[in-house]
Amino acid sequence: MSSILAELREELKANADQQTQKTFQRFFKEQVKYYGVKVPAVGKIAKKYWKQVKLLGKPAIFSLCEDLFQSNYTEEAFVVSSWLPNYLDNLEPSDLAIFKRWIDCYISNWAECDSFCNHTVGDLIQKYPEVIDEVKSWAKSKNRWLKRASAVSLIVPAKKGEFLEDALEICDVLLQDEDDIVQKGYGWLLKEESRMHQKEIYDYVVKNRTIMPRTALRYAIELMPKELKAEAMRKD
Repeated sequence: MSSILAELREELKANADQQTQKTFQRFFKEQVKYYGVKVPAVGKIAKKYWKQVKLLGKPAIFSLCEDLFQSNYTEEAFVVSSWLPNYLDNLEPSDLAIFKRWIDCYISNWAECDSFCNHTVGDLIQKYPEVIDEVKSWAKSKNRWLKRASAVSLIVPAKKGEFLEDALEICDVLLQDEDDIVQKGYGWLLKEESRMHQKEIYDYVVKNRTIMPRTALRYAIELMPKELKAEAMRKD
């Protein structure tokens, strides 16, 4: 397994380009660790090594994923987020505890959080809806990435109008959070739910607009008609 990681890391280093290295940090407020590899190139490298990795047993695959997360390189976290959605048939509800620990211990920026939660955690929720209560509990965490994860893990099903009540329960908990990372996360969730539930999300925003941070509110109404946006933004 160590040889797979060594080869993968050498390939990531070899694919770093100067322009990406120059611009990578500007997308983050916190200091991030990176090679400077474009996202499509990371995806190609991840796909190449998945052909070997998928033949290993689940414990070995999870061990490799944890090693990648531990490195703190953003591109290595992206590799995990590329691999595990391909392993959905082998994932079980109990794996959510492992995913929670990874988020709690290793996730350190919004890109790592979103790439892992949108699909790996989101896919698990759609396959096993009974895990949603555990994901909702993350909203009460002291860890900003677990709080954001509670919202962004529902992004993909929200686009299809699913888990509306659960989404609103998460937003209720996060509603007045002072962290803009969290505000943007749950605002994004409301925006995606508005695709299929415009009235419900509009009513939710209007009901809470006096206490909802403007950052979250603007995200939430982004897809709404101009007149609804204006009304939602109105200060009572």
